[in-house]
Amino acid sequence: MMKQKYRILLVDDDGDLLNLLYSCMKEKYEIDLARNGKQGLDFLKRNKYSLILLDVMLPGMDGFSVLEKIRENCTTPVILLTAKDTQDDKVNGLYTGADDYITKPFDMKELLARVASQIRRNTVFNNGLLKIEELKYPAITIDAASRAGKTEHGEIFLTGKEFDVLYFLASSPGQIYTKKQIYKAVWQEEYVYDDDNIMAVISKIRKKIEIDPATPHLISTIRGVGYRFDGGN
Repeated sequence: MMKQKYRILLVDDDGDLLNLLYSCMKEKYEIDLARNGKQGLDFLKRNKYSLILLDVMLPGMDGFSVLEKIRENCTTPVILLTAKDTQDDKVNGLYTGADDYITKPFDMKELLARVASQIRRNTVFNNGLLKIEELKYPAITIDAASRAGKTEHGEIFLTGKEFDVLYFLASSPGQIYTKKQIYKAVWQEEYVYDDDNIMAVISKIRKKIEIDPATPHLISTIRGVGYRFDGGN
């Protein structure tokens, strides 16, 4: 039986780049191409994807705006393609809900490796291939199978990175983790003073799980060290 290909949506207004990406990825993946944000969102209404590659500098609706629309009801991993190698763009993307980003011009092997990594991580969790327990605390329940959280106020919608960071912290309540430890465990890359990435994701999580994000009770900041999950105790 032929193995089913994963489906990827590419959204970029650079036709030459789209053609190059298509040529490099078509043997392994099913590919849909969109030249602007509206086309990309239209594709997303009709199809399910394993991953979305989304350019930031799009005509009309920019990539951040498209990502906001995507995250209204979709947890598909999103990798942002940006021509601006600035920390503001990276942090903005993570605040908006991106799972990863890569700067143009990029090495094709690195891009393909990141694509495969995001799909693998998302597929493993969604198919329940990892036997990870449900975590229950007084103020929140975190379900690894659905990659979601639940409080007394209802289900919590989490992006891939948000869930990974929350689950990592919640797996060891009371344990203080440095930013370096969190980054290496969740991003699975060497830490290169990337504090803003972690701060952006923690901020997004707090807005979703805390009654008052300004005075958090579930994820505490340990000044000068890192973060600790308290479980609402």
